[in-house]
This record gives sequence, structure tokens and C-alpha cells, in this order.
Amino acid sequence: MPHQGKCLCGQTTIKLNSTHTEQIVCHCLDCKQTSGSAFSTNVLAPKKDVIIEGPVKEYTIKAASGNPVTRVFCSNCGSAISHLTVAFGDAQAIQTGNFGDFAQVPVTTELFVKDRWTGLQAITGAAQVNAMPS
Repeated sequence: MPHQGKCLCGQTTIKLNSTHTEQIVCHCLDCKQTSGSAFSTNVLAPKKDVIIEGPVKEYTIKAASGNPVTRVFCSNCGSAISHLTVAFGDAQAIQTGNFGDFAQVPVTTELFVKDRWTGLQAITGAAQVNAMPS
């Protein structure tokens, strides 16, 4: 089933024409900064299945891997929407906090657990990965 979400102000909408039954939590510093929290929640979606409409801006930064990562966010309210890097191939990471239905989708992987805040426990049953898998 497709997923539909929107940014905080509602001007940017995201549609995923793919079904996602698992999601990823990332504890890297970049994800913390773009989410404004201790981590971000994401799915990797095929680029061909992603439709983002509305006012967006992009910001590109070099990740810890040395690869450029392009962050996509609503240019009106600043909500993080997506990020892209060559490491994802034909997919892009979509921030799932913009979708109500992802509250029911299990987290199966935690990335950059070496940077997880000490007050947070590992998610039971989720793979624990120290950094970005190669």
C-alpha cells in the first residue's frame, strides 16, 4: 500500500508508491541535526516511487563516509523530507516522521549506534550497526 505524508505546514507532500514494512533509525550527527532530536526515522524508497510536491530546498554536505549527501526539506516550515547519496544507489531515504502510518511500522535496524545518546536503549529486535554499512 502506498504511503502519503506531509510536512509540518502541509505545503510539501510526499507520496511513496511502494510498501514499507520496516524502517531504520539513524543516530548519526547529521540526522540528529536535521531532525532536531536524538535520531531520525527513515525508509529507503526507490527513487522512481517517490513523489515530492511543494516548496522544497536542498542542502548538500559531505557525510562521514566522504560522500556528498543532499538533504531535502520544506522551504516554508523546514521539515526534513528526504536525503540522497550515492551510497543508496537507486533509492533515497525518506524521513518517516512526516507520515502517520509509520508509527505502526517496526524499526528493524539502528544505524550509527556508536553515536546513540546514552539515555536511549537499543530497540528490541532491531539490528545494531555501528556506522553506515558498506
